[in-house]
Amino acid sequence: MLKLQVISKSKEETQRLAANIVRQLAPGSVVLLTGDLGAGKTTFVAGALMELGYKDHVVSPTFNILKCYFEVQPNVFHIDAYRLEDQNIDIGLEEFLEDEGISFVEWPNYIESILPPHTMTIKITRVSDNERLFEFYSDSEKYQKVFSALEGK
Repeated sequence: MLKLQVISKSKEETQRLAANIVRQLAPGSVVLLTGDLGAGKTTFVAGALMELGYKDHVVSPTFNILKCYFEVQPNVFHIDAYRLEDQNIDIGLEEFLEDEGISFVEWPNYIESILPPHTMTIKITRVSDNERLFEFYSDSEKYQKVFSALEGK
C-alpha cells in the first residue's frame, strides 16, 4: 500500500498541494476525499481546478451532488455524496466515475458500492484553524506518480 502524510499550514498551501497533485493524476483517476465538515475538501478541489485553468469560484456541490467542469482538461467531476446517506444511489454517478476525466469524491463512504477498485484516498484532518494533516493512501500503482511527486517535496 502506498502511504504518505503532508502538513498544510494554510488554505494557500492546501491549494498548492492540490495543484501539484492534479498534474500527476492519470486520466480516469478517482480521488476520494474524507474528513469532517470544514476540513478543506472543497478547498483542495478548488486548488486542483485553479491549476487546470478554472477561473471561477468553486463551491461544494452538496445540494447538486455533482458539478462537472468541462472547461478544463482533463475534465473534472466533483461529487459530494453527503446528501446520499441512506438514499438510493442509482442516479448515474458511475458514468462519471468511469470517465477519462478526474473525479474528486467527497463523503465517498456513502457511495462505496459504486466506487471503482483503483482509487486514491486523501484523509484531511483539521489540526488547527489553518493547519491540516493530509494522509494519502492507495493500493493502486496507478497513483505512484502522485506519491513520487509528494515525496520529492
